Amino acid sequence: MKKNVLITGANRGIGLETAKQMKALDYEVILTSRNADEGERVARDLGVRFHQLDVTSAKSISALKDHVDAEFGRLDALINNAGILLDRTDGILNLPEEKLRTMFETNTFAPLMLIRAFLPMMLEKNYGRIVNVSSQLGAISNFSNYTPAYRLTKLALNGITLMLADAVKGKNILINSVHPGWVKTDMGGAGAPLGLEEGARGLVWAATLPDDGPQGGFFQDGKRMDW
Repeated sequence: MKKNVLITGANRGIGLETAKQMKALDYEVILTSRNADEGERVARDLGVRFHQLDVTSAKSISALKDHVDAEFGRLDALINNAGILLDRTDGILNLPEEKLRTMFETNTFAPLMLIRAFLPMMLEKNYGRIVNVSSQLGAISNFSNYTPAYRLTKLALNGITLMLADAVKGKNILINSVHPGWVKTDMGGAGAPLGLEEGARGLVWAATLPDDGPQGGFFQDGKRMDW
């Protein structure tokens, strides 16, 4: 039986490339995006499944969980890839409150709500791999006043990774944060040094860890990073 993987924000960029690499490893890929038309198109072109998902909507998350449960009865891997960066020109002193709230909803609260929705399936099967797509900008040792909201959301996401890893200690469910690197995407920009294949590689590594793989770590391309 094929293992399956659910990837959020997978209609483009690193998420889409991750879907391609996971499909190449013979995973049943569930590609999700907020934009249904675009998501359906890229899923059809890639030959994978699609389900619309607004990561900030509890109703949308619940509908997705019910769909996965009905179709598969399990989820083997969850890659929380969806994220936004809205504060390139803001500092912590002038950052609009609405931007801060919006970015926390997408970058931090949404991954936690998705994990809480799908973790019972993983616990029932005693198998799961959860990848929280983070950033070196969320490392406390790397903090500055540039993109303050983005940094805070990723710092908090890393904290959630540690808490969840502790919560499932002793189970065959491995939860890790992964920094894909500075990748040529809409967010990373054309000047980024890494291509999509390189950026997705670390996510795929964490989503396919063996049973004795690392738990509750922060990685780039399979190498541990400082928090």
